[in-house]
Amino acid sequence: MLGNFCYHNATKLYFGPDSLEYLNEELPKYGKTVQLIYGGGSIQKNGIYEAVVAILKANDKTIVEDGGVMPNPTIEKVRDGVRIAREGKADLLLAVGGGSCCDYAKAVAVSVHCEEDPWEKYYVRYEEPDCKILPVGCVLTMAGTGSEMNGGSVITNHAIKRKAGHVFGPEVMPKFSILNPKFTMSLPRRQMIAGIYDIFNHICEQYFSGEDDNTSDYLAEALMRSVIHSSRIAVQNPQDYEARSNIMWSATWALNTLISRGKATDWMVHQIGHAVSAWTDATHGLTLAAVSLPYYRLILPYGLQKFVRFAAEVWKVDPTGKTELQIAEEGLAAMKQWMKELGLPLSIGKLGATADMIEGIADSTNLLRGAYHKLSRAEVVQILKESI
Repeated sequence: MLGNFCYHNATKLYFGPDSLEYLNEELPKYGKTVQLIYGGGSIQKNGIYEAVVAILKANDKTIVEDGGVMPNPTIEKVRDGVRIAREGKADLLLAVGGGSCCDYAKAVAVSVHCEEDPWEKYYVRYEEPDCKILPVGCVLTMAGTGSEMNGGSVITNHAIKRKAGHVFGPEVMPKFSILNPKFTMSLPRRQMIAGIYDIFNHICEQYFSGEDDNTSDYLAEALMRSVIHSSRIAVQNPQDYEARSNIMWSATWALNTLISRGKATDWMVHQIGHAVSAWTDATHGLTLAAVSLPYYRLILPYGLQKFVRFAAEVWKVDPTGKTELQIAEEGLAAMKQWMKELGLPLSIGKLGATADMIEGIADSTNLLRGAYHKLSRAEVVQILKESI
């Protein structure tokens, strides 16, 4: 049953091959100085950096450079970004890159005028900002996280081997995001498939909760089928615009809070995946792929009806002559086969994790309530052992 909920998304999206031109409409709304945030330099090689800088200069903006954002942005990098913003008197944080750049920009946005340590306030105590928040804009170059239209910000603290996410409210969401599917086409295959699985698992984390005949579930099933269909085309031809555009659009709708309405949601695959990343610095979407199947096999008996529906509606499993358990398990087998088609790693060992890390990874895993079953630490260890 759908209960009471609020839906508010504050982000304006510009989508399509000409969408970067709309940056000209957004820039006049903000002050003189733009802190230009980007990653390791790929945008300088593929021409995106040059195109963005040209528009900034045409709008008479002062550019403050903030490059070098890593795939798993660290709290040390956030503190450095805060220093850059304060010294440069940034008026707008413009993230040009993937979800890591967007997440990082949001963390900086709530920290520039914060008088406390941002890690303690936002990622330990999970408090909301009570200070001025800098506006964030995004030019997306990788599809996956949905960070371009949500308040999520995931940051890593290597000193204590913790990777934590804070989902901020609408006031921290990007004010605008520019989505040009062509910008994603220069990504290495490994990053593309990592993003695809990140999208898929975002949907799963919201879908596998509750047994209601919920509108959100119908939307989730359609999104999953779309991702599966387009991913199969994209891995064969990464330059297929229709497939890449559908993947990019699905990524946004997978995690802009829409399909979570009326749902309890889960997020334990993400918690375990974050812990694996904290220990290995492995790519986010790949850690999710490596731990998903052991996790879903463990919770399947507690949410059997939803796994049966997943098998039938997403994977088109024929139920004839089969028990509910057989149908559900066949659905997970179909999911595993698709993951293998994409070339996703199904083992954390392939991501740099070793058996002697398992106890530490379990200690770094935040145990949420779960959707159908709250994991014990021993069950996290079991999942990791099955995944090694």
